[in-house]
Amino acid sequence: MTLALAASLVLGVVQGAFLEDLQSQYAPLAGERVTVWHVPEDSIKASRVLGVIGGFASLPGLPAGIPYGVSLYLAPDEGAFARLTGGGVPEWGAGVALPFDTAIVIPAYSSSRGRGWSDPRLLRHEWAHVGLHQYLGGLRAPRWFSEGYAEWASGGWNANEGWRLRVALVSGSPALDSLKLSWPRSRTGSEIAYLLSATTLEYLVRSSGERGLEVFLERWKETESFERAFRATFGFTTAQFETNWRRYVKDRYGWLFVLSHSAIFWLVLTLMMLGMVRLRRGRDREAMARLRATELPEDPAYWMPESAGGGPEDPEDRVGGM
Repeated sequence: MTLALAASLVLGVVQGAFLEDLQSQYAPLAGERVTVWHVPEDSIKASRVLGVIGGFASLPGLPAGIPYGVSLYLAPDEGAFARLTGGGVPEWGAGVALPFDTAIVIPAYSSSRGRGWSDPRLLRHEWAHVGLHQYLGGLRAPRWFSEGYAEWASGGWNANEGWRLRVALVSGSPALDSLKLSWPRSRTGSEIAYLLSATTLEYLVRSSGERGLEVFLERWKETESFERAFRATFGFTTAQFETNWRRYVKDRYGWLFVLSHSAIFWLVLTLMMLGMVRLRRGRDREAMARLRATELPEDPAYWMPESAGGGPEDPEDRVGGM
């Protein structure tokens, strides 16, 4: 998640009123490209975070060593998280990148913010935001591209969730243009928006390779024009791209994909399997009953001793009467 805040606001939050708190309460743990600021109680967390970031591979399409000089703040509680980010972050926001200040803020405390996010994925996502902004020299990126790049670069995009995107498109979810202007505030809406943006990068890389992404970013930095660099690299405008991308999504994540990844599908399939098992068992019971009906009894009547009042004569009785 990235907050498109003005540099003055970021500086006011991080380096202004909160600076004294950082100096008196936070300790720095310096790494090669990042310094992790933390309270003493979070020193183990800080070491773990520094180790995770130190193991990151280069960001796709960007030169090695980008970003650098990053300040990462481990907020010890919700109040500190709000002060570091300037407030206004939705309750589902797991972390925040402040690209204008080359800073990242993540919660070091347990909360619902990090639900569904592993530490490596969260850190890589925000790391990608800062890296993209730093490489482009502060050029403003469309929201769908910025979030899509961070989500795709972090490995957060799971193709198995493509069925949700297909349903969203059919139900009339926002187009790419609307993603540039706003971002849903609800958790569910934001998850769909991340899916929308992540698959745009998937489509671009599938169609042109990671080298195409690298060339596009280079041209964008040189021309300072997203649209011009986009068309020169990929051969179509962003409007044409949206049409192509939607066709790609429909082809790749069609209804068969939706059904095969739907909980309803698996419920119906389970019920069908149970029904088939019950039917098979019923047929087996009927076949067994018919088979048993044709078998000889285990104790035929002629093997039974004579009951009182009738039955065959004893052989010795017949001999004696002759």
